[in-house]
Formats: sequence, structure tokens, C-alpha cells
Amino acid sequence: MNQPNRDAFLIFGAPQIEEAEIAEVVDSLRSGWLGTGPKVARFEQNFAAYKGVAESRVAAVNSCTAALHISLIAAGIGPGDEVITTPMTFAATVNAIIHSGATPVLADVDPATMNVDPAQIEARITPRTRAVLPVHMAGRPCRMDAIRQIANKHDLILIEDCAHAIETEYKGQQAGTFGDFGCFSFYVTKNVITGEGGMILARDEEKIARAKVLALHGMSKDAWRRYSDDGYKHYAVVECGFKYNMMDIQAAIGIHQLARVERNWRRRRQIWQLYQQAFADLPVTRPAPPEADTRHAYHLYPLLIDEAACGVSRDAFMAAMTRQKIGVGVHYLSIPEHPYYQERFGWRPEDYPHAMRIGRQTVSLPLSPKLSNGDVEDVVTAVTHLLTC
Repeated sequence: MNQPNRDAFLIFGAPQIEEAEIAEVVDSLRSGWLGTGPKVARFEQNFAAYKGVAESRVAAVNSCTAALHISLIAAGIGPGDEVITTPMTFAATVNAIIHSGATPVLADVDPATMNVDPAQIEARITPRTRAVLPVHMAGRPCRMDAIRQIANKHDLILIEDCAHAIETEYKGQQAGTFGDFGCFSFYVTKNVITGEGGMILARDEEKIARAKVLALHGMSKDAWRRYSDDGYKHYAVVECGFKYNMMDIQAAIGIHQLARVERNWRRRRQIWQLYQQAFADLPVTRPAPPEADTRHAYHLYPLLIDEAACGVSRDAFMAAMTRQKIGVGVHYLSIPEHPYYQERFGWRPEDYPHAMRIGRQTVSLPLSPKLSNGDVEDVVTAVTHLLTC
């Protein structure tokens, strides 16, 4: 098979930006209201409607990392507590636990789904365990019935990392609504983007009210309204908070991204299915099909490149794809591979063998709704050429 002949580099995760977002951002610039304001409130309303919850249960923040951190603080997690999570995730998941003062504890993943294994969660519960933090990897839902049962049995707080999972459902229920908190990302590579941004969804309205206070320096509720045309409003600092608020200029993008979330999901599903068909006869491990009675968000399309089977290492494969002007990603090296966590917690990759193997073999292919049919053909051609030549 011939190699693709591209003129321009195909950027991994490039978002689909349309004129509606551009016009909304320009409107914010002209209005003079760039910080947290009415467009953030509108984005929160729209997100709550999409998730089928009351507006009083969501809070927009400036990243999913902030959402995770604030959720842990609002849940009362702190020094002396342990929080169980997955080793197959981005550093932000573990870092948020550390920043809360708690100690992260890792539970290995299911080798097929790449999601945390409920049996491994159960095995790592101690008297200090206060919370479980599952990650819906690549948009595939975790086994939330089993995880919620474990949380209920041991009286644990349940916080979902939904960075990949805005559209995800498990047995008819939306991701982010199973536990005490659900945390979402609108980073530039995500399914709904604001450039940088996040959202907290909480079961308890009092907890989300506190989250909003924590996100803006600990200032009293709706402190952003102090500069409104109703006249200056005094605020009170009621606790020591953070600078985690979302800006209107970010929400201006998110409003229209969210309006197209289902259309973009359908396009990613189409590309995901095309990849599945195209790579069926190649010596790679493709993503497992979505489980019955679930909705996959199709956030990532990860292949596992086993050098013994493929004749090329994962890193050599990535370098070759880059030479073909096709961007790829790694999601993720397992958390225990990183020096900081090894030094601080004594974690060793081999103690989490499934996450270690996946992290050393995984490579994510482009899956943005911005991809043209020609882009998808170039990806397929490049992968097939590399693994059959």
C-alpha cells in the first residue's frame, strides 16, 4: 500500500471551530465582560439541561483538574484519607488527590476495557479509604453498578472523572450522575471545548454551592455579580478558596460546542467504526466494542502496538506516523512509570501489570469531528502501510 502524501500536518485532537463560536467570542470582547459573567451562567444552564439535572447542581470552572480538586475538598477529603483511583489516567487525576492532602491508592485496570477493575478497588480498601475516583477511559463507561455498590457497602464518597465522557452513558444513566460528584473537561482536545475549562456536577446542591465559593477565592455566592449594572455588590470571603473560575470568553466557545455535541459525537462514532473495520486484519489490538446497554463517547481511538506481533515498537510506530505528517498521542503511560510518583509513593509499574502493558503499547489516532474523509483515509493508509510493509 502506498504511503499518504500530505501537504499539511494533521494535528492530533484539533477541534472543530465554527463561525458561531467566533461570533460569540467577539461579542464577549465587544461587551467588555471577559471574566466570569452571564455567559458562564448560560453555559452552566445549557450543560445542566444536557445532563438532565437542575442548574443548581453544576458549577463551571477553569479545568477538570480544578473540578476534581474542588470536589475532593467539598467532599471533606483531606490529610489522613486515602482515595482509590486508576493507574491508567492523566497525572491530573492523581495530582488533585495529592493537592487535597489525601493519599492516592492505585487499583489496576481491566485489560480489555482499560477502566479500573472493581475487584481491584475492593482489594485495596483500608480503614483510611474515604473515596473512589474512577475514570471513564477514552469515553468508555466504567462498571458503575459494581463501583457504586462497593462505595455504598463501605460508605465511600464516589467522584467520577468524566474528562473523556461528556456523552457517556451506562445502562441508561449519564456519566457523572452516579456518585457524589462528576467532573468534566473542556480542554482543547476534548469532545466539547472551551480551550481550557471544566464543570462539576454534584448530587447535593449544598456541595455545589460550596464548590462555587471555593472556585472564586472563597468569596460569597455570585460574587461575580459585584460589577453588574445593578450597582456594586459587596462580597464576603467565607473560606480560603482558589482561582478556579471559568471566564465568559471560554463559555462563549462552549455554548456553541455543546449545541453541536450530538452531531460531533455521530461523526466521531463514524470515524471510530471506520478504523475498527480498516484495522481488523492487522496485527494490533483494537479497542473492545462498546458494551451492551452503554453509550461510548468515542473520545479516543487507542491501538495497542505489541512489538512482537507488529514488528515495530510503539514509539517507532509513532515516529513513523509523524514522518507521514499524522499526529498521534499516548493515553497514557501508566502513573507508576513517572519518576515523581515512584519517589514519593514507591510505586512500581510491574505492580499494576495491565496498566503497565497498556501504557507501553498504546497509541491514540486522530478522532476529531474536524477530520475530512480524506484525512481518515490518510490515517488508515499510514497505519496499514506501517504494519504490513
